[in-house]
Amino acid sequence: MSSSAPTIESLLDTPARVRAGLTARPAARKWVWRALIAALILSDLLMAAAAFRLAYWFRFELGLPVFEPDVLAARAYYERVVLVLTPLWLVIYAAAGLYQREHLLGGTEEYARVFRGTTYGVLVVVVAGFLEPELLIARGWILLAWLFTFTMVSMGRLALRRAVYSLRARGYFLSRALILGANAEARLLATQLLRWRTSGLDLVGFADGDAPLGQEIVPGLPVVGSLADLDSLIAHFGVEELILASSALTREEMLAMFRRYGVASGVQLRMSSGLYEIITTGLSVKEFAYVPLVGVNRVRLTGADWAMKTALDYGLTIPALIVLSPLLLAIAVLVKLESPGPIIHRRRVMGINGRQFDAFKFRSMRQDGDHILAQNPELAAELARNHKLKDDPRVTRVGAILRRFSLDELPQLFNVVRREMSLVGPRMISPEEMTRYDQWGINLLTTLPGITGLWQVSGRADLEYEDRVRLDMHYIRNWSIWLDLQLLWQTLPAVLRARGAY
Repeated sequence: MSSSAPTIESLLDTPARVRAGLTARPAARKWVWRALIAALILSDLLMAAAAFRLAYWFRFELGLPVFEPDVLAARAYYERVVLVLTPLWLVIYAAAGLYQREHLLGGTEEYARVFRGTTYGVLVVVVAGFLEPELLIARGWILLAWLFTFTMVSMGRLALRRAVYSLRARGYFLSRALILGANAEARLLATQLLRWRTSGLDLVGFADGDAPLGQEIVPGLPVVGSLADLDSLIAHFGVEELILASSALTREEMLAMFRRYGVASGVQLRMSSGLYEIITTGLSVKEFAYVPLVGVNRVRLTGADWAMKTALDYGLTIPALIVLSPLLLAIAVLVKLESPGPIIHRRRVMGINGRQFDAFKFRSMRQDGDHILAQNPELAAELARNHKLKDDPRVTRVGAILRRFSLDELPQLFNVVRREMSLVGPRMISPEEMTRYDQWGINLLTTLPGITGLWQVSGRADLEYEDRVRLDMHYIRNWSIWLDLQLLWQTLPAVLRARGAY
């Protein structure tokens, strides 16, 4: 190695290698996390107690319809019940993993755990009332307590999580991470993790046996050593997370990593899923002649998951159509008055399992759009690349306003009713676009396309094509009813900001 070539020692001593010149040392980080857990316990305690009191107020003091004609409504009695229930709730939450570091700050996963913990708590109360007849608790109070506890505890945790996300920009609540491997997948992993500042991972670089020491795989993140140097790298950087790029290492190297660090204390070894190549629909195992064979599910959502998503779609869409019917009529009149042509534009798109259908939109373009493109070949080229035009001369004045606030997509509510679309899902793609998706297309067609989704709340048309695919794949892999609710909640401010809307 030449005198100018970097050495492991020089890289380890370079402050720029640790963007977390901001981050605290490992011992300090432990106290930061302990403080967060203490804050969560206090928040849950206060929110649960307030929820129980609110349930009593709604049930007995507000004068809501009585569920049971003869119930014990003495305030002192319910205060004694709450004194027992509140610490019991915290014990149940702890059993649900809500105070374990690996389950914290997880967004929708955390809400799901709060929901399960709250439901378990209510079941304990119901069973206790069944086993002990003298424990008289109004059913209406129990139902309201379940609803308010889940809502208020989730709100308390949401506030704390937002505070933590802000602190992460200052170097707190971060875990230093090292990526094992330096190939294209490792580069893509690093790029994706760096984009999501709230991930909680502070990347310090790459460890690889082939790439030259000091080579920057992504700007600012070099190869800091080889796989043989991991012990010294972990000790120097205070690494807590090892992220293994599965396609960068041989089978023998991966087995060696798992033998060495799979059960090691102080460091967590995680393996990438192969990124986009993963089969997102899930796998099923069935035995034939005592031989377990793995099959691929045809669709991502089945059974209870499909039923919950369908119920959410219909439960929101049908009331929305009733409430928005005057607006839909007004838009239809404006579209018709401004320019000749049909009110509704039908766009042929790909549906679940490749079944094509017409997605409805209010027409936002002039009828002579093809003639305009023929006169502007540079716009035609941009349209071929991105399937969108930032400054589209074909768009009418009414159409520009409709697009800015996504009002042109309101007729897709009828597609939801017809079960061709969902309120939340991957971005719609046309048959012509399928060639651009390569191996990812099979995964993107395993669930209904959505009116909104991760791509909608993350920048819409300002996103690069690869980013849209990445977000859609993340949604399909990590779907939950809580993720749908979160994205619906985030859609309104995203639409009002009108970022990437054209």
